[in-house]
Formats: sequence, structure tokens, C-alpha cells
Amino acid sequence: MDNRMGKRYKNGRNERGADKSLDELFDIFYAAKVAEGRSPRTLELYNESYRYFCAYMTEVDVERTITAVTPDLLRKYVAWLLHSKRKWDGHPHKHERDMTVGLSPVTVNTKMKTLKTMFNFLEEEGIIDRNPSARIRKVKEPEKQITIMSVEEMKQLMAAPNQKTYAGFRDYVIINVLIDSFCRINEVLSLKRSDVDFDHDSIYINEIVAKSRRGRTVPLQRRTMRLIQELIKECEEFDSEYVFLTNYGGPLRDDRFRDRLKNYAEKVGINIRIHPHLFRHTSATLFLENGGTERYLAEIMGHSDLRMVSRYTHLSQKSIKEKHDEFSPMNNVISNLQKKRKQ
Repeated sequence: MDNRMGKRYKNGRNERGADKSLDELFDIFYAAKVAEGRSPRTLELYNESYRYFCAYMTEVDVERTITAVTPDLLRKYVAWLLHSKRKWDGHPHKHERDMTVGLSPVTVNTKMKTLKTMFNFLEEEGIIDRNPSARIRKVKEPEKQITIMSVEEMKQLMAAPNQKTYAGFRDYVIINVLIDSFCRINEVLSLKRSDVDFDHDSIYINEIVAKSRRGRTVPLQRRTMRLIQELIKECEEFDSEYVFLTNYGGPLRDDRFRDRLKNYAEKVGINIRIHPHLFRHTSATLFLENGGTERYLAEIMGHSDLRMVSRYTHLSQKSIKEKHDEFSPMNNVISNLQKKRKQ
């Protein structure tokens, strides 16, 4: 074992930031991001990623100082996340079978992205002399074909919640809003009563919540609006400004809804991995297949760049087959051959 473990690293004289603990440097970074108006979800990711990194430093007995954070330490941290970190470790609502060892490359890159954001900020502000993450590369992510739900699978999920219970009806309304709005799950669960416009059949996604930091109005069908109205009336006793609440009247968290959605998928026998963002992919695809344009889709989804819409337009295999049959050059080649033969 390296006998230097746990001792102070010294890379140079009077290194800026060395007089502060890593916790103090994180607090400076975090306060700046709060002042910039980052969304609550983004701030939560900063906290979560920093906690992960601190847990690793504690495990390998390295003190929390900027001088101890070297490129070598960060690379070992990435390897630890990929091969040793236990997924969902300590989560109160996760089953033991879900706590597998090793995080996915996508998750690891997300954790590292927020750390790199912190070190970039500290260097740009002149608080530290060097950015230890400058040369840390992303983990290669496997390129998988993104699956979308079939219409039948969406119907099955809508039928799964028990609408005779409060929680079941609430989940049913959430599923309807996800399908109709193309919104992200945090945008839906952050809806307040004041964001719902029953006169114009629309909801407003607040700029503080929106990932793009740009507020937008999203139209909904009248049927969906009636469901929201019914749910709000159902929750009047809680006296809360939020639309989607727990049985105790508090705002519903996205991880709790993810678990319930997973249970619904298992209940009706859907074999693909079901998660809230899958509704966004599926709804965008069906919107285009039904004749909608990318321009309107981008506006509804909150994308200022039309190129971003392509990420959500994974055309169904059925649609691809239909278009292939309709426009295949074989239609030109065999057209004369298909003429009725003389008897």
C-alpha cells in the first residue's frame, strides 16, 4: 500500500486555493451557481456529484484539499465509479437486487461533468492555479438504438394505475400530461396551480425549472386539462401550490414516480425499460409521424435549435417499413413486371 495515502500533496509554493479545504471551494462554486439562477435540479446534481467524490476520497484516505486532487486521482475515481461503486447504495426505496456494482458510462460522465464544471469555474475565477480535470476525457458510451413505446404499450401503462385510489389517479394524470405535453418529468412535477391556464388549455413551464432556462407555454388537449382540474380539486385539503402531491401533501419527487412507473410496467408485462423520459421520445416521434412539423415540435419541447429535435425523433420500425414500401426504387423496377399476364 502507498504509505503516502492520506497525506497532503504539495505541487508548488503558495498554490492558490491551498489555504482552503475542498469543502470551502465547493461552497464558493455552489454559491455562485445559486446566484446565477441554476435550477433546483441542477444544484441537486452539483451536491450529489460532490458527495460521490468525497465518498471516494474518504474510502481511499485522501484529504479533501485541492492539492490532493490530481489527474491521476480523478482517473482512479472514474475507474471506481465504473467498477466498484454500488448503484443506489443507501437509497431508502431501492431493493437489494437493484444495488448492482458499477455505474453506467452515461452516469459516470454526468458525475464527472459537474466536477469539471466546478474546477473550470474555480480556475477561471483565479481561485485555484490549476484545473486537475482539464485532461480527463469522457468515458466512451455505448451507442444503442433508442427504443420508443408502441401505442399499445402506452395504453397499457395508462390502464395500470388504480384510479380508485388517490395515488393511482395522480399517477394516471401524470402519465396523461407526459404524453400530451412532451415535457420532462421534473417540469411536470414542478407544476404549480398558477402555471395551469384553464382558459387557454395550456401549462407554463417556468424558466427556473426548464433545462433551457427559457420559459414556455405548452398547449394541452381539453381532456388532459379536465384531468388536471379534477386532481387539483381532489388535493384542495392539502392547501399546496403544487399540482402533483404525495399522500401526505408534499411535492412528489421524480425518483418516487420512476419507481411507481417501473412497477406499473412490470404489472402489465411490458418488457422494455420504462422511464419517464421515454414518453418524451415516444410523443415526439408520434407527433412527427402524425404530420407535425419539426418547427412546432421544437417550440413545444423547448428547443431553440431545430437540430436538437432530431434527438427525439427515433422513427418507429413500423413507420420506417411503411415509408420503405411506399418509396422503394423496387416499385419502379417491378411495376411493369406486375402487370396482369395474358391468359
